[in-house]
Amino acid sequence: MAATITNHIEITAGTCGGKPRIAGHRITVQNIVICYERMGMSPDEIIYHYPSINLADVHAALAYYYDHVAEIRQDIEQDEIFAREMKSKHPSLVQQKLKLNHV
Repeated sequence: MAATITNHIEITAGTCGGKPRIAGHRITVQNIVICYERMGMSPDEIIYHYPSINLADVHAALAYYYDHVAEIRQDIEQDEIFAREMKSKHPSLVQQKLKLNHV
């Protein structure tokens, strides 16, 4: 890994599930990728929403992502599958109350 990226990205077992993240933060590369690709945020918009990181952190996260596209995309997909499973097994309290009101 290039020195610049290692100054900004770290992987620590037991922190954020061992996923790559912004050094010193719990903001994962995956979080940055979702903001950038799926939500269409610019790097400046990302740091507006995550004021504890800087522009270099965002660009390092994106560089890390482009070096590990398959791995990061697989992590995103696995997290989405897990979220759908949890949602189907445990509906929200609001959904439960709405169903009771329509019975």
